[in-house]
Amino acid sequence: MPISANDTNRKSWLEVPVNSDFPIQNIPFGVFLTKENIVTVGTRIGDFAIDLGALQQLKYFEGIELTDDMFMQDTLNDFISDGQKTWRLVRNRIAELFDVTNPKLQDNAKDKDIIIFKMEDVEMQLPVLIGDYTDFYSSKEHATNVGKMFRDPENALLPNWLHIPVGYHGRSSTIVPSGIPVHRPMGQTLPNGEATPVFGPSRSVDFELETAFITTDVNIMGENILVTEAEEYIFGMVLLNDWSARDIQKWEYVPLGPFLAKSFASSISPWIVTMDALEPFRTKGPKQEPTPLTYLQQKGKHSFDINLEVAIQPENSEATVISHSNFKYMYWTMSQQLAHHTSNGCRVNSGDMMGSGTISGPTPDSYGSMLELTWGGKNPIKLNDGTERKFINDNDTVIMKGHCQNGHVRIGFGEVSSKLLPPFVRK
Repeated sequence: MPISANDTNRKSWLEVPVNSDFPIQNIPFGVFLTKENIVTVGTRIGDFAIDLGALQQLKYFEGIELTDDMFMQDTLNDFISDGQKTWRLVRNRIAELFDVTNPKLQDNAKDKDIIIFKMEDVEMQLPVLIGDYTDFYSSKEHATNVGKMFRDPENALLPNWLHIPVGYHGRSSTIVPSGIPVHRPMGQTLPNGEATPVFGPSRSVDFELETAFITTDVNIMGENILVTEAEEYIFGMVLLNDWSARDIQKWEYVPLGPFLAKSFASSISPWIVTMDALEPFRTKGPKQEPTPLTYLQQKGKHSFDINLEVAIQPENSEATVISHSNFKYMYWTMSQQLAHHTSNGCRVNSGDMMGSGTISGPTPDSYGSMLELTWGGKNPIKLNDGTERKFINDNDTVIMKGHCQNGHVRIGFGEVSSKLLPPFVRK
């Protein structure tokens, strides 16, 4: 089916600011709360939120087979379950309705008043009910840097890393949308030179610059999917700040890997940008040597050129951009990750989320965590207000942004912005 929504010549009758992440060629999907406390599924063009539930009730999706309440829900799970054909039909229809040459909705003041909201008048929610969350570890640069710091610098990568997309099962219960503050976690740490651990606030709270993809229903239990088919089951992507407590992690991760150091919070951007919208930005990933096993082998362009940045904003101060990276640096692709995830017959459902792992590039200014940027705290970063950071301080806000751009169009994710609060205090 043609993706007419991607037509770069199309203009919207809604005003779209220059360099907006959300031109009419994007049409992401999310869930928002109106001032009337109505929760609805929506999309965004420029600085306007569009109520897809109202669009459906007013018959603007006629001719597309949708259940009556498809967009009048508080999650996107049912819509995502309908599959790629429905996603494309709906996205193409929205593009047609908001095309500057189409008067159908443009000239209907009554309907526009019901359907269109200013972004400042809505509150974004978590877009999907995330049943399961897996976090991968797929940046060769990140894995190498961590290996150099904590193991043998001459053998930084573990023997399995170049053969499988390493991952672990995370907690979906503490995934929150942008804007929701996060508390500094408590936990066990082992002070330097000591033999006995102590319990208290983490002193090394870190961000991890990641993206995540959201799946539709992929398989039944016991079934594996082919790497060549995996992309059909990926609905879209979000930005992900996978918060980490490095001192807790260092003490707990042997022998079973991350646990409480990672499960206290993960923050995501609220708009899911579809893979169709990202199609023009396909690119090849790094050369994989040795050649992966047959079930992970693929040819062609299976990565995406997504520019990423991270900033730290101290309370009552300006933000300082501390990292510029790109999704295309990832060694393992999303389709390889999903194919590997199902290779043992593990069931993957609509609304499941898969984190990319920290996205670090080849240069120090492209590292995707404070652990790497400060090399374990040895090289503090100086911010614009003159203060220094080894890790994240209380009341700092971490802001991640991402966008794709070519000579014709810019497609972005907005941002995921989260403030770190002091430890939770029981009243």
